Amino acid sequence: MKTEVKEISPTQRELHIEVDAASLKDAYDKISRRYAKGASVPGFRKGYAPLDVIRIRYKEEIKQEVLQLLIPDKVTAAITEHGLQPLAEPHLHLDDIENAKVNGSQSIKVHAHIEVMPELPEPKYKGIELVRRVKPVDDAEVESLIEERLQGEAALIPVEGRPSKKGDTVVVDLEGKFDDDPDGDPITASDLEITLGAENIDPSFTENLEGVNEDDEKEFSVSYAEDFSSNELAGKTVHYKASVKSVGVMEKPEPNDEWAQSLDEGYESLADLRKKLRADLETYAKSQADARLRNEAVEKLIADNTFEVPNALIENQARNLLNNFAQDLQRQGVDLNNVQNDFIQMAFTQMRSQAERDVRGAMLLEKVAEAEKVVVEKEEIENEIAQMAEYYRVTPDEIRESLEKQGGSGTIENNLRTKKSIEALIENARITDGEWEDERLAAEPNAETEEKPKKKAKAKAKEGEKPEAAKEKKPAAAKKVAPKKAKKAAE
Repeated sequence: MKTEVKEISPTQRELHIEVDAASLKDAYDKISRRYAKGASVPGFRKGYAPLDVIRIRYKEEIKQEVLQLLIPDKVTAAITEHGLQPLAEPHLHLDDIENAKVNGSQSIKVHAHIEVMPELPEPKYKGIELVRRVKPVDDAEVESLIEERLQGEAALIPVEGRPSKKGDTVVVDLEGKFDDDPDGDPITASDLEITLGAENIDPSFTENLEGVNEDDEKEFSVSYAEDFSSNELAGKTVHYKASVKSVGVMEKPEPNDEWAQSLDEGYESLADLRKKLRADLETYAKSQADARLRNEAVEKLIADNTFEVPNALIENQARNLLNNFAQDLQRQGVDLNNVQNDFIQMAFTQMRSQAERDVRGAMLLEKVAEAEKVVVEKEEIENEIAQMAEYYRVTPDEIRESLEKQGGSGTIENNLRTKKSIEALIENARITDGEWEDERLAAEPNAETEEKPKKKAKAKAKEGEKPEAAKEKKPAAAKKVAPKKAKKAAE
């Protein structure tokens, strides 16, 4: 067998293989005899037809089997001979396949198109210029958190001597039936709190429940818009029966020292609460600035180092992103069977663009790791497992068991290695402090990538940080406490 490899591009190789006549003849004879043993040919007893007759009668079948028997093994041997490491199944092309002879009278030529990893030089990563921008905390943010705390502790105080009006909260048991399917499963909700006139409440509920008293019953219909947030209700008309259980006003505590002390979080006064909320927000703002800095470092690393990215890796990552996107849609209640193919193609095109950046970033960060001689110690992996166990409130053994099902702790090791590579980027960067710029206006990456592993190459760098990233969320003092919300049907 003669072989030759040609470099088409940094990621493409063309392997030329000439399968010798002797190998073809051996395979041809072997398969022909096998066909002869089981073939039924008119005029001959089964298995006794002459070999020449069999070869004429089953010419194409024998030819296909000879090629299927020889070509894969020959291609594999040639790949090994030249030390190639394909990223995907080779694309094969047989010269003049219609006229190719497999009876051993001549050799045949095969071309294999193979995609490989490119040889990357050490990337330019030292001296990247970055600007660290920390969002200043203003009084309005602090007061907003206090207001959310107050709303979370608001109590419903019954009203007496008057019917409901805007601003009141009406507590109802609700049953709704679809006009186009009155015998179908109804919408039901018990003790549903509906604040009349609230922005998140459908105006029809406010209109029909304004002026009711405790123990009243009210029937009304609601026609939902085609673009309503709930797919089950969008474009539907629902007939509701509401049994009013109470009418009241949500009253918030007074924001004073006594209330602050009642929060059981060690606050000495309202001023102390404000001080600690501000400190928490400032800590959070600094962690977000660091996250942006890491994202910018990876973005600039990608921009400063161009090379050809293997298409196989891009396609694989694009499919991963599309699958994640589909899962997000399902969690939002979207029936994927109703999604148009044009939309899927558009989404995949966008995913493919992002996938190329993901792969490019991951490859560059690996080269940075090599240049910086990054090593992940076993103790670091165990520490990460312990943090994950604490974050998910399970035991370290449960985390290990879950990892084993996914192929072992290699993912954690890779994540930590990538994290260290980004740290090396930051350590070698030239960083200055600058004024805050709004992320939306500056088109900066969303810090959400800190907690969304396997979404982007730069997010991949942070997968190992998930427990640590969880700690970077707003601390207890700044934690939002959301008030009760009405169910989707009333929103």
